[in-house]
Amino acid sequence: MSKKGFLTLDELSGKIGGGEIETIVVAFTDHYGRLMGKRVDADYFLDSVSKSGTHGCNYLLTTDMAMDPVPGYRYANWELGYGDFHLVPDLATLRIADWLDKTALVICDVHNDKSHQLESIAPRSLLKKQLASLAGDGVECFAASELEYYLLENSYKQAFQQNYQNLSPAGYYLEDYHIMQGTRNEKYTSAVRRHLKNSGIAVETSKGEWGLGQHELNVKYADVLSMADNHIVYKQCMKEVADAMGISVTFMAKFATDQAGSSSHIHMSLWKDGKNIFDGDQQFGPVKGSDIFRWFLGGWIKHVPDVMPFYAPTVNSYKRFVDGSWAPTRLAWSYDNRTAGFRVVGSGASLRIECRIPGADCNPYLAFAASLASGLDGIRNRIEPPECFIGDIYAAAHLPRVPYTLAESVALFENSPFAKEAFGEEVVEHYTHFFKTEQRAYDSSVTDWERKRYFEQI
Repeated sequence: MSKKGFLTLDELSGKIGGGEIETIVVAFTDHYGRLMGKRVDADYFLDSVSKSGTHGCNYLLTTDMAMDPVPGYRYANWELGYGDFHLVPDLATLRIADWLDKTALVICDVHNDKSHQLESIAPRSLLKKQLASLAGDGVECFAASELEYYLLENSYKQAFQQNYQNLSPAGYYLEDYHIMQGTRNEKYTSAVRRHLKNSGIAVETSKGEWGLGQHELNVKYADVLSMADNHIVYKQCMKEVADAMGISVTFMAKFATDQAGSSSHIHMSLWKDGKNIFDGDQQFGPVKGSDIFRWFLGGWIKHVPDVMPFYAPTVNSYKRFVDGSWAPTRLAWSYDNRTAGFRVVGSGASLRIECRIPGADCNPYLAFAASLASGLDGIRNRIEPPECFIGDIYAAAHLPRVPYTLAESVALFENSPFAKEAFGEEVVEHYTHFFKTEQRAYDSSVTDWERKRYFEQI
């Protein structure tokens, strides 16, 4: 018997025979974290796709957001003819897509069509590579990502037709923890909570956030790969439920200049034999868990500049890093201090590190892979964290800051020996080109800010 919301092939077969399931969404994520793939007839999925997978065009790992093929990639290009890759369903992710009619969903790994090995540049592959380094020691990584978002009364189509101007947030005062404003939006939020729960994602809480129309919905932590999968399903569900209701949600890191940014705080801990080895009372090989915890934290902090594009992947991401805005601006850690980039919370079995740097626009596979790679390097090299900071970190100008632009971050990533060792030179080259393409698109675009500033006054 599978967990609630998930399906074994036998259970799927029964639901297909009973007319409950007719369609299977067979999907993977691109570099932006968007679900891509196919809708497959349920009987065909059982007979064929569940056994041998299906194919997709490999340009999907080289496209820009507008789906245009981008030149300059070694992996796929016009000269190579944009061939296929192989989508291999991870049947452990097969679940009911409760918000869709008679539909199930399965997440795929992307394999090379010739070697039948994981494509190293695919986001889920990057995370699985980091997890492979844990498997030999019997250690598991558990994680949670806290997604924030803005809810708007406009539909996605209306927002597009209005050039994303003069939109109406689903709130008109700062509503952080306000029950009344949450009640006004409960028709949408309760539907999402119900659909997620019925789709195998354990929901914990929902609440208003600090911005106008800003909210947060938290789901239960899980092993890090499952959490990344859940993160993707969570976002897809929220967008599609909003679309069906004629409203919209955005996961932009900074939706409006004068509003709080939207984050995706990452909580992470390491476990062995059912115990949290960050807890100082636990042993991990020859050292205590407290040492593991300290070195993991040290590595995570040290390598932020090396992997920053995996936490903040767009030009917009960096508009969020403003002092006094609840987003971190300095590389420091503290206990239960929301001005810190790294906030240590919990105790005993619940002891964990919260990294507050990633925005809601991050690809969870990449963000988790970067976090895990950094922490594990800290353990291997016994990297000590800086001293715990007490006080307002926004006011501590002497502390090193997070990179403040995508261009700055990409340059650090491109030239990072750590990133090349952790992910491979091919991966670093590929993603450097990807992020530079995003930067060039912004640099060549005329913005509303420029028109307002220069149209008459220049």
